[in-house]
Amino acid sequence: MNILLLCPEFPDTFWSYKHALKFIGCKSTQPPLGLLTVAALLPKDWGKRLVDLNVKKLMPADLEWADYAFIGGMVVQKAAARRLIERCHAAGLKVVAGGPLFTSEPDSWKEVDHLVLNEAEITLPRFLADLERGQAQKVYATDEFADLHTSPTPLWELADLRRYSLMGVQYSRGCPFQCDFCNVTTLFGRAPRTKNAGQLIAELDGLRRAGWRSGIFIVDDNLIANRRHLRQELLPALIQWQKGAPRTVFCTQVSIDLADDAKLMSQMVQAGFDTVFVGVETPDEGRLAECSKHQNTDRDLAEDIKRMQRAGLEVQGGFIVGFDGDTPGIFKRQLDFIQRSGIVTAMVGMLQAPIGTKLYERMFREGRLRGISSGDNVDGSTNIVPTMGLAVLNDGYRKLLRQLYAPKPYYKRIRTFLREYTRTDQRSLPSLRNMRAFGKSMLKLGVLGKERVQYWKLLIWTVVRRPSLLKQAITLAICGYHYRKVCEMHVLAK
Repeated sequence: MNILLLCPEFPDTFWSYKHALKFIGCKSTQPPLGLLTVAALLPKDWGKRLVDLNVKKLMPADLEWADYAFIGGMVVQKAAARRLIERCHAAGLKVVAGGPLFTSEPDSWKEVDHLVLNEAEITLPRFLADLERGQAQKVYATDEFADLHTSPTPLWELADLRRYSLMGVQYSRGCPFQCDFCNVTTLFGRAPRTKNAGQLIAELDGLRRAGWRSGIFIVDDNLIANRRHLRQELLPALIQWQKGAPRTVFCTQVSIDLADDAKLMSQMVQAGFDTVFVGVETPDEGRLAECSKHQNTDRDLAEDIKRMQRAGLEVQGGFIVGFDGDTPGIFKRQLDFIQRSGIVTAMVGMLQAPIGTKLYERMFREGRLRGISSGDNVDGSTNIVPTMGLAVLNDGYRKLLRQLYAPKPYYKRIRTFLREYTRTDQRSLPSLRNMRAFGKSMLKLGVLGKERVQYWKLLIWTVVRRPSLLKQAITLAICGYHYRKVCEMHVLAK
């Protein structure tokens, strides 16, 4: 049996980094972790081939080779997935589909031959057993959550690692919080489940053997959800793993309460973490209570962020406008907060209600749904009727993004962040990728770009004030170019 694993193309979004990746010669941020894990769950003697349409073309020979096509994806890949399914069927190839896109909206995919939903560790073996008997059903779903100790090491060898800027690995699933707009608990439950440290180390060893030497994203929705395992098992194992080899940099997602635990932050930095994404959402206490983001209330959010920065962690932040209690003043409040806190990578989106969330259920009851969520946090759209009025929300949102990613305030945020950020392990030799990116940035941003004045001021300031952080400064300048392009092309142009 030959299985063709297909990853649909991602659109040009905030997190795609398509415009930034050109500086380092990569095609995509990371390979499809879900599909590589599914591949490891398939019988060892089956043929397996990965085609990630974000880095290569799907050729007729691939379709002719395969007996089945396995397609996985996120909600934001919906349009590309439909095109891909149509092409597979045109070639006479049956399609098996799974992942968040299909699990969230199973009734929208009548054209798929077999839907293997929820967590593949549970549903895929059932499908494979029925397939062997010639009795494969249309839908395989479960209310159970997988024991992650049974999750295999992804088949990294199927991916061309040279095409990517990051690798993704997973340690845990589930989140104890219940934010109204988030579907993580619907998909993965509230009780955090973890692999054991040895499993993750085996995955990292596999990446090292494959020649990977760059950053790794631990994709967990909230890495610190199970602190006992993190403190006692994973972080000590990562600290040990880092010894005697070139240091690997990790990034991940956490909740804001990490700022309360100085010892845990220090341990994470020792283990190699240098960046965390935090769902800040809004500086308005009332709106945090409105969306059940209780872990963010009764805090000085700006000081929490600076505490993490001073501990050696760059904080990327998610923000939302369009809550029911928001007034037109929220746009300036968000901008002022982001500038003051020094969150350089600030993803600001309109409130959306994904299927399976409390917000979606409430909007449905109130007759305020405008369709299905796009899955793109920063595309300038919402699938609900906002209380402030759609026109007011649209105008305020566009003005906010125009100011947020304009060169002058963006580069000012970089300096605000670099003043706080402290690291002791930054003086590593630059890689070939780093040198290539620096050279391209000098031309594209420092000579041809409209940000050229701010670019050179930042470089001079960094060399004089924080010379060990020059790599961070250049990286953030390049990322800013991508954010600005996405805003200009896909939001401000509407």
